[in-house]
Amino acid sequence: LMSKPTTRMRVQQIDLKAQYTALKTEIQAALQRVCESQRFILGPEGEALERELAEVCGVKHAIGCASGSDALLLSLVTLGVSPGDAVITVPFTFFAT
Repeated sequence: LMSKPTTRMRVQQIDLKAQYTALKTEIQAALQRVCESQRFILGPEGEALERELAEVCGVKHAIGCASGSDALLLSLVTLGVSPGDAVITVPFTFFAT
């Protein structure tokens, strides 16, 4: 018996263009505020982001990091993870984890 060829459907995992389009006005306004203030690090926009994230997550504080790798490192150090300890993450993630 010959099996029928299967039809493959490509499933997009994330649609950044759609997300950007939905928030374009808000993003452009925030970028303009940052560029005009020249406060690229530790400025009011970053502080506002941390406050909003803490509120959304229902926690007292949130800390913005330069990258996901930095966030993971800070978390592991805070938890006291050291060489030889096992760390289990999800299999679908960024290669640095």
